[in-house]
Amino acid sequence: MRRISDVLLRIDWILLFAAMALAAIGLLEIYGINASRGATDIFQFKKQLLSAGLGVGIALICSWIDFRQLKSLALPIYIFGFVVLIASLIFGVSLNGGGRWFQLGSLSFQPVELAKICFTLFLASYLPRHTRHRLTWTAFIGSGVALAGYLGLVILQPDFGSGMVLVAIWLACVLFCGLPRHAWWILLVGITASSLLLWNFGLEDYQRKRLSSFVDPTADPRGAAYNVTQAQIALGSGGLFGKGIGEGSQARLRFLPVATSDFMFAVIGEEMGFVGVSVVLLLFALLFYRLIRIGMIADDPAASVMTIGIAALIGFHLAVNAGMNVGVSPVTGIPLPFVSAAASSLVAMFLAIGLAQSVATTSRQISKVE
Repeated sequence: MRRISDVLLRIDWILLFAAMALAAIGLLEIYGINASRGATDIFQFKKQLLSAGLGVGIALICSWIDFRQLKSLALPIYIFGFVVLIASLIFGVSLNGGGRWFQLGSLSFQPVELAKICFTLFLASYLPRHTRHRLTWTAFIGSGVALAGYLGLVILQPDFGSGMVLVAIWLACVLFCGLPRHAWWILLVGITASSLLLWNFGLEDYQRKRLSSFVDPTADPRGAAYNVTQAQIALGSGGLFGKGIGEGSQARLRFLPVATSDFMFAVIGEEMGFVGVSVVLLLFALLFYRLIRIGMIADDPAASVMTIGIAALIGFHLAVNAGMNVGVSPVTGIPLPFVSAAASSLVAMFLAIGLAQSVATTSRQISKVE
């Protein structure tokens, strides 16, 4: 067992700081929104604070784990995630019109967030074992089948947004390893065919309306396009320094629905202004830089694939959430990583950071650089 002092010396504290700073901004905004609406128990803030503390603790514990020990458990981990998704379909409840949750009283957990991590760990172990300068066809097809297994269960929930996240993780990992020759054509045909099948048979009516409103927001400004319109108003009204925490009229007066989760990016723009949004984006840029640096320097190919998958997981969440706030991507219910009031996502994101830290604390090459 490695000594605690050795682990603490090798932890990437800049990476952990960036994640914790983003979580702190989210907590500040959640408290401000709850207080401005006259909430007395601020339960949402307390839940987020507890989740943040739990997440940081998990990240530190994972830093003590040798990532190489997880590679042999990749298949059991994948099966565990698969079983969890099946259990969510059988025993889970549907909240907010989409996705399945395990619920116990006032507490709830979204199992798909854990499944994303399980899938990333599986790819990290599976792909490098079948890479010879580029992926073999066996690995490309095998990983695609593994993706399809998770993706089918997620679409059945239905949770279209999380399904896209799984696809993004898979694409990032297979591209990093190198696609087989002519695999681009298979990807193009597969994505086109899957999109057509999903549109005709896989999407609920409210999901089709969201996509339609993204293409033409003026078609239903008071319906499917209402949220995006209000988010754009919030972002545009923030100015340089914003209106102040808890002073954003769009969130405080409830013009902006689910302000603490899906549209937290717009709330930051209204209450913290351009400066606040810039700080958030710079923290994400710092986080991505440290993740990619760990992945590129790591002396284990599986560790490199895992950190690239984690970067894709967080990056896709950021791109889609920020994009739907400014109207350049459809509304999918994907939270802003570390910031939105989404306890399951927050804990899972810190778990992902902890796994990256396990690479940083065990890789010889990384320890020699700094």
